[in-house]
Amino acid sequence: MTESGKFQLGTIGALSLSVVSSVSIVICNKALISTLGFHFATTLTSWHLLVTFCSLHVALWMKLFEHKPFDARAVMGFGVLNGISIGLLNLSLGFNSVGFYQMTKLAIIPCTVLLETLFFRKLFSRSIQLSLSVLLMGVGIATVTDLQLNVLGSVLSLLAVLTTCVAQIMTNTIQKRFKVSSTQLLYQSCPYQAMTLFITGPFLDGLLTNENVFAFQYTPQVLVFIVLSCLISVSVNFSTFLVIGKTSPVTYQVLGHLKTCLVLAFGYILLRDPFSWRNILGIMVALVGMLLYSFFCTRETQAKSSEPAPQLSQTKESETDPLISLEGGTAVVPDDDVPKAPIWNSNKDLHDA
Repeated sequence: MTESGKFQLGTIGALSLSVVSSVSIVICNKALISTLGFHFATTLTSWHLLVTFCSLHVALWMKLFEHKPFDARAVMGFGVLNGISIGLLNLSLGFNSVGFYQMTKLAIIPCTVLLETLFFRKLFSRSIQLSLSVLLMGVGIATVTDLQLNVLGSVLSLLAVLTTCVAQIMTNTIQKRFKVSSTQLLYQSCPYQAMTLFITGPFLDGLLTNENVFAFQYTPQVLVFIVLSCLISVSVNFSTFLVIGKTSPVTYQVLGHLKTCLVLAFGYILLRDPFSWRNILGIMVALVGMLLYSFFCTRETQAKSSEPAPQLSQTKESETDPLISLEGGTAVVPDDDVPKAPIWNSNKDLHDA
């Protein structure tokens, strides 16, 4: 198998793992939060990250990957920023209507495009911009139900969007700049993310729910779902870093909206959530946007690979990471979950652990 073939296979695996694990953790957390009454999303996320770090430490001890230390300040800043972005997303959901929160999630893609264009001179063709617009319109139709505005909620949403975009861009650039794998970056940044949320989590959850996480009645059923959620989160966190490292922050957000559509569908099928023709129309429009995005990315990638060598060394990048790769005439479908209050939002997981 050629190097490009191996890379494409790895990307498909990362995308698929991200979809399966993220949808699974949303369903698990919906049962935990909505059915069993465990409303402490930020604290739960800190436990996710702690379990992820312990799992990676065991993997390191078993020599499944190599520890590669690099710039400690960059790792600490990145880890703390990731933790802050998760906390802000939870606060945004708590202080805004569900509809406005969904608009906040939709704003992440255009904000990422703007930041990458301004600071990284990355080019996004009109075709890519059109496909992203169709995608966002579809998800908006399916998920946005109301737009109640308030000053505090709007400020929190703005900060959540900015920190999430910067954190996801850093996930990609750090891996490439320091030549570290997604596993190595996750292992080193996890303690800082977990510490940030472990300290602030009980306070934020108390502010949002008026309940005390330490006074909650932990029944055996609740404990089983917490353990299951933490175990699934290891896959969610790993696949998040893997996908962003292999593709791009924008492609990861497109994937996130695919997971949004799947969560809506599975919620209706498995949990009998309310479902309307508006949801169906929105999902169909979003899927058209995803297909267009992948088609245009694939076409631009093929055009770029056919250019003469001197033209390949451009200083400006273009968005050419497809969600669906087309090769040999066959379509391979690879890889901000839809939290409906009070569903936990998986970090980007993790936005989304």
